[in-house]
Amino acid sequence: MAAVASSTPASTVRRTPLIAGNWKMNLDHLQAIAFVQKLAWSLKDAGHDFTGVEVAVFPPFTDLRSVQTLVAADKLPLAFGAQDVSEHDSGAYTGEISGAFLAQLECRYVIIGHSERRTLHAESNEQVSAKVQAALKHNLTPVICVGETAEDLETHGPSAVPVSQLRAALDGVTSAADIVVAYEPVWAIGSGQAATPDQAEQVAAQLRAVLVEVLGEDVAAKTRILYGGSVKAANIAGFMREPNVDGALVGGASLDLTEFASIVRYQKHVGS
Repeated sequence: MAAVASSTPASTVRRTPLIAGNWKMNLDHLQAIAFVQKLAWSLKDAGHDFTGVEVAVFPPFTDLRSVQTLVAADKLPLAFGAQDVSEHDSGAYTGEISGAFLAQLECRYVIIGHSERRTLHAESNEQVSAKVQAALKHNLTPVICVGETAEDLETHGPSAVPVSQLRAALDGVTSAADIVVAYEPVWAIGSGQAATPDQAEQVAAQLRAVLVEVLGEDVAAKTRILYGGSVKAANIAGFMREPNVDGALVGGASLDLTEFASIVRYQKHVGS
């Protein structure tokens, strides 16, 4: 779809920040219950405004039912999602999880194309695109991950690979879709060395330009772009000051209750 004119440029649209915790393969269902309870209580006691900064957790598949039950029973203001989804609805696909199953568990989000899926499971751009379609079919909001390795960065420069990955992921997506984009430089994940806010903003701006081109100005203006890669309480504020960075996809730090709560409350403890 060609870009369309809009009277509301992306820089002037209010996008609710999203702080998302990707637990990866950590915490069993009992640990998940305890963690989510403590996180909700901690943020509530601190007076966190969940309408001002949205908070989501992405537990392993085996935890999702427990998290759903807890969130529903206690009416916790936390969102949750899955770490992956199958491109298939049903059938002989041992070990895969259908979007229909996730929808029944009231998941709001699903991570698609995480760098670990792309590298460890050799997921192609075509598979990522198919998974995006599967998520949207079942009214799940895909968190589309894009990012480059250190080798990609040296060979192609900043933004080239993430832009290419996003274009592929958006194949067949219409302007009616609700999506989130997460820029996660592979060279920064788990390294302790995050990208600089300027680096994150440079790529995020290019990704938003792709959104304008493919889905139009209005969709691009409301779509949240997250940064992921060694995010900590000590560096989150710098990223959040950038006009095209709307939140964070947090990995290891999301397993530390105090640290993650501090990241969520970046506006309070380090300024907005």
